[in-house]
Amino acid sequence: MPEPSSRARHALTGFLLVLVAIFLALGSWQVQRLFWKRDLIARVEARIHADPVPAPSRAAWDGVSAQKDEYRRVTATGLFQHEQSVLVQAVTERGAGFWVLTPMTLADETTVLINRGFVPADKRDPADRLGSQLAAGPVTVTGLLRLSEPGGAFLRSNDPANDRWFSRDVAAIAADRGLMNVAPYFIDADAAPNPGGLPVGGLTVVAFRNSHLVYALTWYALAAMSLGAAWQIHRRRFA
Repeated sequence: MPEPSSRARHALTGFLLVLVAIFLALGSWQVQRLFWKRDLIARVEARIHADPVPAPSRAAWDGVSAQKDEYRRVTATGLFQHEQSVLVQAVTERGAGFWVLTPMTLADETTVLINRGFVPADKRDPADRLGSQLAAGPVTVTGLLRLSEPGGAFLRSNDPANDRWFSRDVAAIAADRGLMNVAPYFIDADAAPNPGGLPVGGLTVVAFRNSHLVYALTWYALAAMSLGAAWQIHRRRFA
């Protein structure tokens, strides 16, 4: 076969060098993600085993952040507004079903959404969890502070008009239910059993997959292969 022209060699070499730059950038990004994931795992591990503290009050809402607060064990005491509960689609270790998010009114007249736990799809009727809704006075919930999940899930947007929820979007749920003075976070209730058995709390996922090192090495290997190919083409030019 005829040798490729000088222009073709230049073009191919340039293309391979562009690939090298792209692969190096992707590898470096994965390294950054690796350290971010390790930091997240360390923070979550420390927080889920710490003693619970009161949930952030209204004065502290503006300072709530993932870096400082997410997955922190907190407590909240107040009255549940069960009639305002929202079901959010969920897939858990117990299968597919729904999270039961119920507004809780606190003593200072603010509201925090409590993810009381999971119910299977065939137990979505409020009557199936009636036993857990009969408390006459304030109740105390201990759980993990979580940040709002705006918008919806992958390829599925929340649809408040039809009461279809795919993510725990605090602002959207509050607006749909007409709630005021709502905390910008929700609380995943712990595994303390509810009367009647439903909902089932304590199912927060706190184990995070960490494959970023493998991804980084893959991108760097592709960069090395592309660089090697570019060098071979460059050598052939002068052979």
